[in-house]
Amino acid sequence: MDTTKRAAFFDVDETVISAKSMFDFLRFWLARNGDQGDEYNATAGRLRDLAHNGGMPRSEVNRSYYRLFAGVPMAELAEAGREWYDQYRTGPAAFVESSLAAIRTHREEGDTIVLVSGSFRGCLEPIARDVSADIILCTEPIVGADGLLTGEVHRPMIGPAKADAVQETIERLDLDPAVCFAYGDHSTDLEMLSRVGNPAVVGEDPVLLDHAARNGWPVLPAVYAGSAA
Repeated sequence: MDTTKRAAFFDVDETVISAKSMFDFLRFWLARNGDQGDEYNATAGRLRDLAHNGGMPRSEVNRSYYRLFAGVPMAELAEAGREWYDQYRTGPAAFVESSLAAIRTHREEGDTIVLVSGSFRGCLEPIARDVSADIILCTEPIVGADGLLTGEVHRPMIGPAKADAVQETIERLDLDPAVCFAYGDHSTDLEMLSRVGNPAVVGEDPVLLDHAARNGWPVLPAVYAGSAA
Protein backbone atom coordinates (compact mmCIF):
# COMPACT_ATOMS: atom_id res chain seq x y z
CA MET A 1 0.00 0.00 0.00
CA ASP A 2 1.39 3.38 -1.05
CA THR A 3 0.94 5.81 1.84
CA THR A 4 2.56 8.69 -0.07
CA LYS A 5 0.03 8.89 -2.90
CA ARG A 6 -3.56 10.06 -2.44
CA ALA A 7 -6.82 10.31 -4.35
CA ALA A 8 -9.60 12.86 -3.98
CA PHE A 9 -13.09 11.65 -4.90
CA PHE A 10 -15.71 14.20 -5.93
CA ASP A 11 -19.43 13.72 -6.41
CA VAL A 12 -20.38 15.84 -9.43
CA ASP A 13 -23.96 17.13 -9.33
CA GLU A 14 -24.32 20.07 -6.92
CA THR A 15 -20.78 19.35 -5.73
CA VAL A 16 -18.58 20.24 -8.70
CA ILE A 17 -21.30 21.67 -10.94
CA SER A 18 -24.31 23.52 -9.59
CA ALA A 19 -26.90 21.57 -11.61
CA LYS A 20 -28.22 18.04 -11.57
CA SER A 21 -26.53 16.99 -14.80
CA MET A 22 -28.93 14.19 -15.71
CA PHE A 23 -31.99 16.43 -15.55
CA ASP A 24 -30.23 19.37 -17.18
CA PHE A 25 -29.03 17.09 -19.97
CA LEU A 26 -32.52 15.59 -20.37
CA ARG A 27 -33.94 19.08 -20.90
CA PHE A 28 -31.22 19.75 -23.49
CA TRP A 29 -31.73 16.39 -25.21
CA LEU A 30 -35.47 16.77 -25.54
CA ALA A 31 -35.15 20.38 -26.75
CA ARG A 32 -32.56 19.18 -29.28
CA ASN A 33 -35.23 16.82 -30.56
CA GLY A 34 -37.98 19.43 -30.80
CA ASP A 35 -39.50 19.54 -27.32
CA GLN A 36 -40.83 22.95 -26.25
CA GLY A 37 -40.73 22.02 -22.57
CA ASP A 38 -43.92 20.01 -22.10
CA GLU A 39 -42.28 16.62 -22.59
CA TYR A 40 -39.42 17.51 -20.28
CA ASN A 41 -41.77 18.69 -17.54
CA ALA A 42 -43.83 15.51 -17.78
CA THR A 43 -40.83 13.16 -17.90
CA ALA A 44 -38.86 14.88 -15.16
CA GLY A 45 -42.01 15.02 -13.06
CA ARG A 46 -42.51 11.27 -13.39
CA LEU A 47 -38.93 10.55 -12.36
CA ARG A 48 -39.18 12.83 -9.33
CA ASP A 49 -42.49 11.26 -8.34
CA LEU A 50 -40.92 7.81 -8.42
CA ALA A 51 -38.35 8.94 -5.87
CA HIS A 52 -40.33 11.30 -3.67
CA ASN A 53 -43.88 9.93 -3.77
CA GLY A 54 -43.43 6.37 -5.02
CA GLY A 55 -40.64 5.59 -2.60
CA MET A 56 -38.46 4.08 -5.31
CA PRO A 57 -34.76 3.84 -4.35
CA ARG A 58 -32.58 6.39 -6.14
CA SER A 59 -30.66 3.56 -7.78
CA GLU A 60 -33.87 2.35 -9.44
CA VAL A 61 -34.79 5.88 -10.49
CA ASN A 62 -31.34 5.99 -12.09
CA ARG A 63 -32.18 2.84 -14.03
CA SER A 64 -35.54 4.32 -15.08
CA TYR A 65 -33.76 7.41 -16.40
CA TYR A 66 -31.53 5.43 -18.75
CA ARG A 67 -34.48 3.44 -20.07
CA LEU A 68 -35.60 6.71 -21.66
CA PHE A 69 -32.71 6.34 -24.11
CA ALA A 70 -33.33 2.75 -25.24
CA GLY A 71 -32.68 2.47 -28.96
CA VAL A 72 -30.54 5.63 -29.15
CA PRO A 73 -27.08 5.22 -30.73
CA MET A 74 -24.43 5.52 -28.01
CA ALA A 75 -22.36 7.73 -30.29
CA GLU A 76 -25.27 10.17 -30.63
CA LEU A 77 -25.79 10.32 -26.86
CA ALA A 78 -22.07 10.95 -26.29
CA GLU A 79 -22.07 13.74 -28.90
CA ALA A 80 -25.12 15.32 -27.29
CA GLY A 81 -23.39 15.15 -23.90
CA ARG A 82 -20.48 17.17 -25.26
CA GLU A 83 -22.85 19.67 -26.84
CA TRP A 84 -24.78 19.99 -23.59
CA TYR A 85 -21.65 20.73 -21.60
CA ASP A 86 -20.31 23.23 -24.12
CA GLN A 87 -23.53 25.17 -23.57
CA TYR A 88 -23.83 24.52 -19.84
CA ARG A 89 -20.32 25.66 -18.91
CA THR A 90 -20.97 29.19 -20.20
CA GLY A 91 -23.63 29.84 -17.55
CA PRO A 92 -22.93 32.48 -14.89
CA ALA A 93 -23.28 30.01 -12.00
CA ALA A 94 -22.38 26.67 -13.54
CA PHE A 95 -19.86 25.47 -10.94
CA VAL A 96 -19.42 25.21 -7.18
CA GLU A 97 -16.51 27.53 -6.42
CA SER A 98 -15.33 25.83 -3.24
CA SER A 99 -15.10 22.43 -4.93
CA LEU A 100 -13.19 23.87 -7.87
CA ALA A 101 -10.75 25.39 -5.40
CA ALA A 102 -10.38 22.02 -3.67
CA ILE A 103 -9.73 20.32 -7.01
CA ARG A 104 -7.04 22.86 -7.85
CA THR A 105 -5.38 22.30 -4.48
CA HIS A 106 -5.43 18.53 -4.88
CA ARG A 107 -4.05 18.86 -8.40
CA GLU A 108 -1.20 21.07 -7.16
CA GLU A 109 -0.41 18.51 -4.46
CA GLY A 110 -0.23 15.70 -7.00
CA ASP A 111 -3.37 13.85 -5.91
CA THR A 112 -5.41 11.71 -8.32
CA ILE A 113 -8.74 13.44 -9.02
CA VAL A 114 -11.74 11.12 -9.38
CA LEU A 115 -15.28 12.10 -10.38
CA VAL A 116 -18.03 9.84 -9.02
CA SER A 117 -21.52 10.25 -10.47
CA GLY A 118 -24.77 8.60 -11.47
CA SER A 119 -24.50 10.50 -14.75
CA PHE A 120 -22.89 9.05 -17.89
CA ARG A 121 -19.57 9.55 -19.63
CA GLY A 122 -20.98 11.70 -22.42
CA CYS A 123 -21.70 14.43 -19.87
CA LEU A 124 -18.84 13.67 -17.51
CA GLU A 125 -15.87 13.43 -19.86
CA PRO A 126 -15.97 17.11 -20.87
CA ILE A 127 -16.35 18.09 -17.21
CA ALA A 128 -13.36 15.89 -16.35
CA ARG A 129 -11.28 17.58 -19.05
CA ASP A 130 -12.31 21.01 -17.83
CA VAL A 131 -11.32 20.36 -14.21
CA SER A 132 -8.37 18.07 -15.06
CA ALA A 133 -9.83 14.98 -13.39
CA ASP A 134 -8.02 11.70 -13.94
CA ILE A 135 -10.70 9.04 -13.46
CA ILE A 136 -14.48 8.84 -13.95
CA LEU A 137 -16.64 6.42 -11.96
CA CYS A 138 -20.16 6.59 -13.34
CA THR A 139 -23.28 4.79 -14.47
CA GLU A 140 -22.34 2.90 -17.64
CA PRO A 141 -25.24 2.30 -20.07
CA ILE A 142 -25.25 -1.09 -21.77
CA VAL A 143 -24.69 -0.91 -25.53
CA GLY A 144 -25.85 -3.65 -27.87
CA ALA A 145 -23.79 -5.13 -30.70
CA ASP A 146 -25.59 -2.71 -33.03
CA GLY A 147 -24.25 0.31 -31.12
CA LEU A 148 -27.68 1.15 -29.71
CA LEU A 149 -28.42 1.61 -26.03
CA THR A 150 -30.44 -1.25 -24.56
CA GLY A 151 -31.94 0.99 -21.87
CA GLU A 152 -30.22 -0.95 -19.10
CA VAL A 153 -27.06 -0.13 -17.16
CA HIS A 154 -24.24 -2.14 -15.61
CA ARG A 155 -24.48 -0.55 -12.17
CA PRO A 156 -26.31 2.61 -11.06
CA MET A 157 -23.56 4.73 -9.53
CA ILE A 158 -25.75 5.82 -6.64
CA GLY A 159 -25.40 5.50 -2.85
CA PRO A 160 -23.67 2.23 -1.83
CA ALA A 161 -22.39 1.70 -5.39
CA LYS A 162 -20.42 4.94 -5.10
CA ALA A 163 -18.83 3.71 -1.90
CA ASP A 164 -17.98 0.35 -3.49
CA ALA A 165 -16.49 2.04 -6.57
CA VAL A 166 -14.37 4.31 -4.37
CA GLN A 167 -13.14 1.31 -2.38
CA GLU A 168 -12.37 -0.63 -5.57
CA THR A 169 -10.42 2.33 -6.97
CA ILE A 170 -8.43 2.76 -3.77
CA GLU A 171 -7.51 -0.93 -3.87
CA ARG A 172 -6.70 -0.86 -7.59
CA LEU A 173 -4.39 2.13 -7.12
CA ASP A 174 -2.93 0.54 -3.97
CA LEU A 175 -3.67 3.61 -1.86
CA ASP A 176 -4.20 4.06 1.85
CA PRO A 177 -7.84 5.12 2.36
CA ALA A 178 -6.84 6.97 5.53
CA VAL A 179 -4.99 9.60 3.48
CA CYS A 180 -7.59 9.92 0.71
CA PHE A 181 -10.33 12.58 0.41
CA ALA A 182 -13.96 12.62 -0.66
CA TYR A 183 -16.48 15.42 -1.27
CA GLY A 184 -20.27 15.12 -1.47
CA ASP A 185 -23.44 17.18 -1.08
CA HIS A 186 -26.22 14.65 -0.45
CA SER A 187 -27.06 12.12 2.25
CA THR A 188 -26.65 9.34 -0.33
CA ASP A 189 -22.96 10.31 -0.51
CA LEU A 190 -22.48 9.40 3.16
CA GLU A 191 -21.23 5.88 2.51
CA MET A 192 -18.72 7.19 -0.02
CA LEU A 193 -17.51 9.85 2.39
CA SER A 194 -17.10 7.25 5.11
CA ARG A 195 -14.70 5.17 3.01
CA VAL A 196 -11.87 7.72 3.29
CA GLY A 197 -9.98 9.36 6.09
CA ASN A 198 -10.70 12.91 4.94
CA PRO A 199 -14.36 13.45 4.03
CA ALA A 200 -15.81 16.89 3.35
CA VAL A 201 -19.39 18.11 3.00
CA VAL A 202 -20.41 20.56 0.26
CA GLY A 203 -23.53 22.60 0.94
CA GLU A 204 -26.22 22.19 3.57
CA ASP A 205 -27.65 18.67 3.48
CA PRO A 206 -28.90 18.19 7.07
CA VAL A 207 -27.83 14.54 7.31
CA LEU A 208 -24.31 15.33 6.17
CA LEU A 209 -24.10 18.44 8.34
CA ASP A 210 -25.02 16.34 11.36
CA HIS A 211 -22.22 13.89 10.62
CA ALA A 212 -19.82 16.77 9.97
CA ALA A 213 -20.65 18.36 13.32
CA ARG A 214 -20.23 15.09 15.22
CA ASN A 215 -17.05 14.01 13.44
CA GLY A 216 -15.28 17.29 12.75
CA TRP A 217 -15.59 17.08 8.97
CA PRO A 218 -15.00 20.31 7.04
CA VAL A 219 -18.01 21.91 5.34
CA LEU A 220 -17.56 23.80 2.08
CA PRO A 221 -20.08 26.47 1.05
CA ALA A 222 -22.10 25.89 -2.12
CA VAL A 223 -21.21 29.24 -3.65
CA TYR A 224 -21.48 29.23 -7.43
CA ALA A 225 -18.91 30.35 -9.99
CA GLY A 226 -19.16 30.97 -13.72
CA SER A 227 -16.01 29.22 -14.89
CA ALA A 228 -14.09 26.03 -14.21
CA ALA A 229 -10.78 27.75 -15.02
